[in-house]
Parts: sequence; C-alpha cells; structure tokens
Amino acid sequence: MATFISVPLKKSSEVDLVKPLSKFVTATYPTGEEQGEYIRAVEELNKLRRNALGRPLDKHESSLEILLRYYDQLCAVEPKFPFSENQLCLTFTWKDAFDKGSLFGGSVKLGDGAFGHIKDTVLSALNREPTMDISPETVGTLSLIMLAQAQEVIFLKATSDKMKDAVIAKLANQAADFYGDAFKQCQYKDNLPKEVLPVLAAKHCIMQANAELHQSVLAKQKKRFGEEIARLQHAAELVRTVASRYDEYVSVKDLSDKINRALTAAKKDNDFIYHDRVPEVKDLEHIGKAALVRATAITPPLSQKFTDLFEKMVPMAVQQSMSIYSQRKAETVNRLVGTMREATNLCNGVLASLNLPAALEDLSGDSIPQSIAEKARSIVQQGGLQSVEQLIRDLPELLTRNREILDESLKMLDDEETTDNELRTKFNQRWNRTPSGDLYKPLRAEGTNFRNILDKAVQADQVVKDRYNTHCDMIALLCKPENELNAAIPSANPTKTLQGSEVVNVLRSQLAQLEEVKKERETLEGEIKAVTFDMSVCFLTALAQDGAINEEQLSLAQLDQLYGSYNQRVQASLRTQEELLGQVQVTSHQEFSSLKQSNTEANQREEVLKKLASAHDSYVEISSNLREGTKFYNDLTEILLKFQNKCSDIVFARKTERDELLKYADDYLSHIDLCDISFYLQTPPAQQQQQPQARPQPPARPPPPSFTPQAASTTPTSAPPTGPPTGNPPPMVPPSQAQGPPYPSYQGYPG
Repeated sequence: MATFISVPLKKSSEVDLVKPLSKFVTATYPTGEEQGEYIRAVEELNKLRRNALGRPLDKHESSLEILLRYYDQLCAVEPKFPFSENQLCLTFTWKDAFDKGSLFGGSVKLGDGAFGHIKDTVLSALNREPTMDISPETVGTLSLIMLAQAQEVIFLKATSDKMKDAVIAKLANQAADFYGDAFKQCQYKDNLPKEVLPVLAAKHCIMQANAELHQSVLAKQKKRFGEEIARLQHAAELVRTVASRYDEYVSVKDLSDKINRALTAAKKDNDFIYHDRVPEVKDLEHIGKAALVRATAITPPLSQKFTDLFEKMVPMAVQQSMSIYSQRKAETVNRLVGTMREATNLCNGVLASLNLPAALEDLSGDSIPQSIAEKARSIVQQGGLQSVEQLIRDLPELLTRNREILDESLKMLDDEETTDNELRTKFNQRWNRTPSGDLYKPLRAEGTNFRNILDKAVQADQVVKDRYNTHCDMIALLCKPENELNAAIPSANPTKTLQGSEVVNVLRSQLAQLEEVKKERETLEGEIKAVTFDMSVCFLTALAQDGAINEEQLSLAQLDQLYGSYNQRVQASLRTQEELLGQVQVTSHQEFSSLKQSNTEANQREEVLKKLASAHDSYVEISSNLREGTKFYNDLTEILLKFQNKCSDIVFARKTERDELLKYADDYLSHIDLCDISFYLQTPPAQQQQQPQARPQPPARPPPPSFTPQAASTTPTSAPPTGPPTGNPPPMVPPSQAQGPPYPSYQGYPG
C-alpha cells in the first residue's frame, strides 16, 4: 500500500564552470596566493557539479548530501560572481523531468518546501519560460503531494508504534484531506505523468478508510457498536472503490482483509448480543484532524558538512561598491593634485612673463643667467627634443591598437546578434530566449563610452602637439651647447646701481618663498597619493546589518574624513601663492623695472629670456602630458582587452546555448514530422480529406473519489493558476559602469 510519488531528477547538459569563472578571478583579483586559492575553489565547484549531476545517484542519504552540498555552494557563490546574461554568462540547460524530451529547456538553479522555493524564488530568476515540470501550476501541485505524503509517513509511524486509535484516526483523516487537495489541484493539469492522478485518488480513499477503521475501534471501546459497524462499512466501501478503479496502481488487499474481518466480527456480535442500531454515514460524528507536517522554508546551508569554497571572496555588491568607491577616491585625488599642478603652472607662467628670476640674475647683461642655464641642463638630461618627438610618434600606434580591439569586440556582438535575429525569424515563437539586441545593450553602451573616451583622447593629443609646435624652436635652443646658447641671447648694458639694492633683495625673498610653496606641494602630492583605506570592511558590515549598501553615503563620509585636512592644506597653499604673486607683480617687479635703464637691447634680451623660461616650463609639462598619455593608452588597452574577453565569453556562451537549442529544435521538428506522417497513414481516406488537422485525444481521466462530509477539508484551498505561464522578462540589472582608465593629471585626457 505504501506507494509514493517521486519526482525524477532533472537532466542537464555539461557546463564548464572553470573557464568563465577563472577568467573572472584572474581579471578581478591580483596575481598571488589569493587568486590561486580562488581558481582552486572554482575547480572544486566544477567537481561538485559533476558529482551531483554528471552521474546516476543512489537513493541514499549520502547521495542527498552530495546534492545539498552543491546547492549550498551555489547559494553561497551566487552573490559573489556577476551571474547575468550580459556579464558572466553561464547557460544551464535543463530537460523536463517528466518528459522524454522537449523543444527548449528552462534554466534554473536547484536545490514539500523545495517546490515552494522553486515557485516563489527560482521562477522569478528565469530569463525564459520554464519547462512544464517547474511551471507554477506543477510545483504548486507537487508541493501539496509532498505535504500529503509526509503526513502519511507520520500516520505509518504512529501505526507501527501502536499509538492510540483516536490519534491515528486523526492523522489518517488529515492525510486524506491533503491528498484530496492535491487531487483537486492537478485533475485538470496535463503537466504530470498519467499515473499521478489515480494514485492521489486512491490514497485519498485509503486514508479515509484508515481513519474510519481506527475510529471504529474507538467506537467499540465506547460501546457504540452501531457506529462501529457504520464506520467499518464505509471503510470497506472506500477500499472496494480503490480495488475496482485503481488496482493497477495501488494494492489494498491487506487493508481490505483487515477491514472485512473486523466488520464480520462486529456484525456477528451486534446481531447476537448488542442489537445496536446502525446509523447512516452522514449522521456520524466528524473525525478530527491532526496536521503534524508543514512546508518549511529553504534556508541554506542545508548540508551539515557545508564549507564555503569562496569564503574569503566578498559579495558582488561589495565588489561593485568598492569599484565605485575607487573611482570616487581617484577623482578626489586627481582633483586635489590637479588643483595644485594648475596653481604651479600658473605661478611659472606669471614669473616667466616677468622674466623672473632671470631678470635678477642678469645684472651683468652679457652672460647666461643661472636659472636659464639650469633649465637648459635639465632639458638635455631629460632627453631633449628626441624624447618628446619619440613619445609623439608612439601615440598614433597606441591609439590604433585600442581602436582595433574595440572594433573587434563590437563586431563579435554584431555577428552573433545577426545570427540570433535570423534564427528568431526562422523559428518564430519557438525561439524564446532573450534577444541578443536586448542582452547586449549594456555592453554596447560600454563600447560607446570607450569610443567617446578615445575621441576625447585624440583631442587631448592634438592640444599637446600644438603646444609643442609653438615652443619647439626655443626648446631646441635650450638643447644647444652653452656657447651657442649664450651667442643666441642678445647682450645689453647692465644697470650697476641695481646690484645690492633693497628692491632686488625683497624680490629675491618673494621668489624664494614661491619656490618653497612649490616644493611643499610636491611633498603634499606624495602624501595624498599614499593614502590608503580598506572600505571592504565598512561595506561588508553595512551589508550584514542592513542587507544593502548605501555606497554613496558611506564613500563620501569616508573620503571627507581621509582627505578633508589635505583639502584645507591645498587651499592654504593657493592663498599663499596668490598673496606672494600679487606682491611680486604689483610692488616689487614694478619698482624693479622702474629702476632699470630701458633700451632696445635690454628689451630684446629680456624678451628672449622670457621665451626660454616659458619653453622650459612647456617642455616639462609637454613631457609629463605625453608620458601620461602613453600610460593612458596602455591602461586603456588592458581595460579594452577585458572588455573584449567579456564580449567573447558572452558570445561563446550564446553560441553554445544556440547550438544546443538548435539540436532540440531539430529533434522536436523531426518528431513532429514523424507523428504527422504516422497519423496520416493510419487515418481513413475520408477522414484525411475532411479533418487533416485532427489529433488523437488523450485517454479519459479516472473518476474523482467521493468526498464525504467528515473527510472533506474545511479549509478553502486557493484556486490553481489558470492559463499558460507567461514568459518571465529578463532580470533587470543596473547598466555596468564602464571602467575607464585611471584619470591622469593632465586635464585634457578623459577619466
């Protein structure tokens, strides 16, 4: 009699977890012990999947433990990797557990609460219409079936332990109620195997019969002999119904013999001794119910031996928050450093326009000022014109390489999308996977962002080249030997009276203070760049406490704490420079100029010295811009290669999924063609002409069991969902933040 309905394991295709997950690990985590540990964990996860799904499992606790460990690991790993169709794309194709084969399988991660979990949680994560075995109607019915069978197990245990008949009767009556609910839920559904419905109907009658049998014992103990007979008669009638209708599925011989023996004895005693009136079944007192089972929520870990292979890896929410925080930090650092560099460039430009400090050093009128000589030596030590021109020649090649990587990446998306559209046109509604055009929108947006970055970088390159062309002649002059440089500078009669004057001393003091301000900025820039703080702990704490991360609030608060004092020091430096430059321009230099004798030779000499000082400053800035531009393109190359890998991975995954779906489609269409031919050959000629589209009708459903008042459920059951399940839309994911190259100090290059 102990016939139980079981759900077969879903069949899945082989999926390689190692390649895509390892690529994500190597791209996300730096080379070292941590990366190696995660790659080993990925390989272990792949072994877990093969053990759980790649071979037949025995019906034993050890086999269940294998499945539970794999399920627990999936639950643990899901928040730590960006599993989505447009990021880390893994396609899990499952076959219908109740069908020999179907056109398209559903994608689901598995673990009476399991079916409720599938219905309430898993189905919402699918990106296509589910297979029939995990449709909302099917899993709802299976949940009721498992609940009824669990109650039956409690009844069997109570019977084996010889508990009181009053308790056993209530347990059996509750089990009958559960089976009745399950029967009503699935009697109009075609998703389950054909033997499920008759088994449910039989179990409903059997549990009712058991309830009546044990309640009859209680009636006998209370000397209600007529009630005893009435209940045994009803039990015998229920068992006969099962034997006549469902004997193919369930055997009730032992239960029938037991009931008949008890009924014969009860009638004999009542006929000869008690002569108690036998009441109608409808007049009998209702048997109580005792529900000792309920659907429990699935809360991993389910395995007692579970150990997270990726315990040290932070969740994706933290990784994404860390990425955005890093960008905010880089922007803060670049803003502070950029502000200081702009101020220094402004200071150099003002002093160069005033021919300072060269004017103070050029009191002889016929020798190279010391500052100009130092600037010339500095340029020669840095490689002179040759180093700058080589950097300029390298930029187009770096730019071309980046454009080629980007174009190739987007072309892969274009080619796969074209193929997907052609197959969607061919198969119409049967090609029900997410359209490539929708799936690739975040990637295309990222590609557009990269293209805009490259266009802005080209503009920045041109600005640098134009500035170089403006100053290249004077830079070339600074690269010449000292005697040639001295000969190129016009001579002028000196103003001997200026030597040792108070104005000269004051002006030199102010220039020394400005030099000290610039040196302090170099030290301050190093301190700002050296600031470090691990925000992952802060984000993990917020995620554990609140279940979500307010990245903006946490990041801004931390950045203000880290860089607030540095910002104040930068502003103080700017104010000091502004005050000193004002003194140099308005007071000291005007007085100094008025004391100098003005003549044509002096003006020409001063103009050349100004251009040489400006050329040196421009050389330093141009060299810095070009080196930053070279680093910008090299960093962008690494980022674009990761983008290319991302595009390659998703295109490969889509191709794998496409090939498998095409295989199912071909098998399905071949099967349909064979069925059409077979049916056509078996149909009489007249019927072939009149009803060419007819199909054989399924066999009639077995008749539903009779529901007696005492066994009927008093709790209304919710009506099952009607109509076919609608396709679930793809999950909404925030547009992926384009990971641009590090923001350089030169404002022309995009961040």
